Amino acid sequence: MTTATLSPPAKKARLFDPWLLVGVLIVAALLVVSLFTGVYDVVGGQDGAEMFAITRVPRTVSLVLAGGAMAMSGLVMQLLTQNRFVEPTTTGTTEWASLGLLAVIVFIPGATLFMKMTGAVIFAFIGTMVFFMFLRRVSLRSSLIVPIVGIMLGAVVGSITTFFGLQTNQLQNLGVWFAGSFTSVLRGNYEMMWIVLLVAIAVFVVADRFTVVGLGQDIATNVGVNYNRVVLLGTALIAVATGVVTVVVGNLPFLGLIVPNIVSMIRGDDLRSNLPWVCLTGIAIVTVCDLIGRTIIMPFEVPVSLILGVVGSVVFVALLLRQRRRG
Repeated sequence: MTTATLSPPAKKARLFDPWLLVGVLIVAALLVVSLFTGVYDVVGGQDGAEMFAITRVPRTVSLVLAGGAMAMSGLVMQLLTQNRFVEPTTTGTTEWASLGLLAVIVFIPGATLFMKMTGAVIFAFIGTMVFFMFLRRVSLRSSLIVPIVGIMLGAVVGSITTFFGLQTNQLQNLGVWFAGSFTSVLRGNYEMMWIVLLVAIAVFVVADRFTVVGLGQDIATNVGVNYNRVVLLGTALIAVATGVVTVVVGNLPFLGLIVPNIVSMIRGDDLRSNLPWVCLTGIAIVTVCDLIGRTIIMPFEVPVSLILGVVGSVVFVALLLRQRRRG
């Protein structure tokens, strides 16, 4: 593991406060705008109510689940690795999920959505464990090197996926699957997203243990926490959330990097009290990016991943420069 970059919270933060209610109201307003934004007139159209139920409601629910899940995955991964610059897209987890999806498509041509999702989750878990084992065996002096190593590992896995995708004529399908867009989210193909709600509940239940693990293996062991077991549980939860979101929605780059850092800089590193804020911020960012994508070149759409990639890369570089200035 790298040297810890997370510091223990000075005091126990309150789980709920009046500002959280303000955040909930702001996010609720964004979701209402999302429900009524689009080319098709769901208010005055002849079959507007039906289209509203088929397209707008599933899309908005997916925005909530995907934004909250990926933001929480980034926060948990940062605690487990003791590094603020890691999240599923900077550790290769997403690329491993893509490889798992390709394997299911190739070897099980008639695979259901659940089978594809299972393959993505399994490979995402394997890839995340590979990354963690690498951090344990290799001593890195700078925490800035960790995400670079993760991106390099992800690039290698992505190259393997591209090669086999070309060999099996599945590259175009993979491009569609991982476009990072909510355009194809409809009633009947998004229901698996509810699985990430169970992941969120599980993270909240074991939040204190994740916080202790984020202080280092020695401290966690001294207070009676099974370090390896908690890391394994966190890896499994990250893999499930990443696999489900990437198969249903696609790649949402840097979301797990932006949100936890913003919340931690304002509120500290207590996972339990930060979880509601991390979820709300993740939902708000994804919703705003989706609204921009739907309206900027209407009636066409820009994938959310494109907007998130631009914003996230800027924030990522800013965080790297900030860490370098602090030494």
